[in-house]
Amino acid sequence: MIARILLAITGALWLAGCGATDDGAVTPDRPEASPALWEMTAPDGERGWLFGTMHALPEDVEWRTATFDTAFGQAQLLVVEIANLDDTAASFGEFRSRAYSDGLAPLERRVDPAQRERLDALLDKAGAEADDFADMESWAVALVLAGGVREGDPANGVDRELLASGKPVQGLESFAAQYALFDGLSTAAQADLLEGVALEAEENTGPGLLDAWLTGNLHRLDEHANTGLLTSPVLKQLLLTERNRRWAERVAALVEGGRKPFIAVGAGHVVGLDGLPELFSRRGYTMRRIQ
Repeated sequence: MIARILLAITGALWLAGCGATDDGAVTPDRPEASPALWEMTAPDGERGWLFGTMHALPEDVEWRTATFDTAFGQAQLLVVEIANLDDTAASFGEFRSRAYSDGLAPLERRVDPAQRERLDALLDKAGAEADDFADMESWAVALVLAGGVREGDPANGVDRELLASGKPVQGLESFAAQYALFDGLSTAAQADLLEGVALEAEENTGPGLLDAWLTGNLHRLDEHANTGLLTSPVLKQLLLTERNRRWAERVAALVEGGRKPFIAVGAGHVVGLDGLPELFSRRGYTMRRIQ
């Protein structure tokens, strides 16, 4: 159980932002890498860069390009969702302080009866039993089970590779803020989250999603961002739309302050009408896609 909980520590990072899914098979013919990358220019001419990432990847994925390396080399500051991503003790401590409550209903009674078979399949796939989660809030169960069935490895995630570069870094959120966001969900929204994770595990989009990210196929990524758990309007508003708006304010201050930031956030945050490129275009920024 501890191992499964530890797998959940990046759940808040990738559930709404495209954590890689892959069928685990060796894929020698992956498409040529060209993940979506923008140069962003503020109305007064200050620059930054915006890159959509995957938080978990198979080991064999080569995603860096010469265009990426040039842009990243020009940036003076790396901006990611969580700056201390490898601080497992901090993450687990924040998770544990919020994840448990007394008097919870049995897990199978926390979802719609029509979804119980799907939940059972998720538990089976994760190698878990419903009784394992008797005292765990539904949002926390969703994160743990999502971590348990994830097929990409967070150790290979783009965030961790960029953090290892040694460039000065700033986080948009903290572990505490992310887990508090989940913990603040209503009982109904937590049920939606758990059911959405079960649905995504059943539909496993496989290497198609990974290939869409590699090739910068924003249409395909946007389709993914509107399926599974994000079909819930409440979850999409809280986990994606509102976070993007908060992040846009913080990022704008960095760009306009001349910090030349390189913003690397989950690919789900850079697509759609509420995605960061669109939000910055509305602020008068020139968003030039360079890859």
